[in-house]
Amino acid sequence: MGMESADAAAFHARLRGTFYGILQWQQLDELWDRVKRGQWFCYQLGEEAPGNSLQGEELAMRIEALDALLRKEHEYDYCGIVYADDVEEPTLIKVYDPNNLGSACSRSTTPTPPLWILSTVQPPFIESQVPVPHNRKRWWQLFSR
Repeated sequence: MGMESADAAAFHARLRGTFYGILQWQQLDELWDRVKRGQWFCYQLGEEAPGNSLQGEELAMRIEALDALLRKEHEYDYCGIVYADDVEEPTLIKVYDPNNLGSACSRSTTPTPPLWILSTVQPPFIESQVPVPHNRKRWWQLFSR
């Protein structure tokens, strides 16, 4: 148990670390291109933590579906709802629900958590107090096995 909790604590510390906002849709395209070349765990908070990472076609399908959802529901000419720990060589990406932005940018004690996390290391289960709308659950399950 001790090692798992240390890993979980390290992951949570990284989640609270420095992130760079992806402001332009063009920057998001470039970020997704980098992600698609790697191997990633795709995690929707409130669901079970992913057991397997995705790569290749399966990862590309997940990214394209997420991208389409963000562009459809975040009706702005800028992105601003995706944050990466490193824009050039990302290992952790937070994606906020366009319909529940809350205080994503604030420094309050309880900022709105991201709805989706992409990580090159397996994320631990993350407690989320934010109810996930059923349409979000159905969307994500289309791609889960």
